[in-house]
Amino acid sequence: MSMQLVRRACAQSHAAAWAAAAGKSTMPFGNTHNQLKMKYSTEEEYPDLSKHNNHMAKVLTSAMYGHLRDKQTPSGFTLDDVIQTGIDNPGHPFIMTVGCVAGDEETYDVFKELLDPVIQDRHGGYKPTDKHKTDLNPDHLKGGDDLDPNYVLSSRVRTGRSIRGFCLPPHCSRGERRAIEALSIDALSSLSGDLKGKYYALKNMTDEEQQQLIDDHFLFDKPVSPLLLASGMGRDWPDARGIWHNDKKTFLVWVNEEDHLRVISMQKGGNMKEVFTRFCNGLTKIESLFKEKNHPFMWNEHLGYVLTCPSNLGTGLRGGVHVKLPNLSKHDKFGEVLKRLRLQKRGTGGVDTAAVGGIFDISNADRLGFSEVALVQMVVDGVKLLVEMEKRLEKGQAIDNIMPAQK
Repeated sequence: MSMQLVRRACAQSHAAAWAAAAGKSTMPFGNTHNQLKMKYSTEEEYPDLSKHNNHMAKVLTSAMYGHLRDKQTPSGFTLDDVIQTGIDNPGHPFIMTVGCVAGDEETYDVFKELLDPVIQDRHGGYKPTDKHKTDLNPDHLKGGDDLDPNYVLSSRVRTGRSIRGFCLPPHCSRGERRAIEALSIDALSSLSGDLKGKYYALKNMTDEEQQQLIDDHFLFDKPVSPLLLASGMGRDWPDARGIWHNDKKTFLVWVNEEDHLRVISMQKGGNMKEVFTRFCNGLTKIESLFKEKNHPFMWNEHLGYVLTCPSNLGTGLRGGVHVKLPNLSKHDKFGEVLKRLRLQKRGTGGVDTAAVGGIFDISNADRLGFSEVALVQMVVDGVKLLVEMEKRLEKGQAIDNIMPAQK
């Protein structure tokens, strides 16, 4: 689709949302570019996926492509828009990426023939008939305030949220993106107490200010990943992007990055209970503020909270700690232990970075099918065991007798 058509389609979707609220109706905008593609046969248009390793390529067949290629959402998002990032980025032989994105809330329904099996494959067998669990009551978390600070250096919980009535970042127009920013600033300015803070627009920051926030792990960087760029998320950068944070920089909201909002609670040390409590309280308050402005978050019983990437559906939650595991990380059972605990590891600089000094970013591997409390509980319980294993290895003791069962 041409960028002009994208903008017109998204603008119409935004107008339709407001018109619906006023009791008016609008007709969906036709995708002329998609209609022109119909001049060519399915075989002529079907992408070459022979060297691809992502969930989309694993599911999409020529017959499915032929059945879906003339469909579009009310805002004009097409099958080719959904799969473009997966076509442009074949993936890694040993790392299975998703290979598709949503352009609006309706994407998951219009293209469910493709996305349902992608979701099922990516989220451990989560079926189209399954219902997601949401639990943002921090009182349901057991423990979490007793992670050893000699090993756990910092704790963080983050998630994404999408605002109903707007196209998602791969598909939104400039005007829509700016409307999302204005709405977010208005809502977040109502937060008070420990959550009171200020919004900082990227376009008004100096390079030094941006880099300092990035180095402090507070701010997202300009997208350079081919996965994000092929999805259309880097358009017009840094227009209408920014960060809101409270005075202590322990509660942050990113605006218009990969999702409309990224909400983060973080602090030094191992008190995950405190981090999660702030996260739940702040997120619940933010959601109520957006509802008051007639823009609730995208959510349904099956997918939970709807986000841009199918990998983040459900809770969208990643709860993690930076933890020192120099001995355990060299043990031949380290990977197996993480798998049994349903945890994943990264370097402290991000998903593609190596660990430095035996310090790893350990977080939950799941997003969909488990509640927020359940996922953070896995992190708390799992990290306690990892630290206990590290302490035993420091003393030259074996860890075979405390190997966990598969969760």
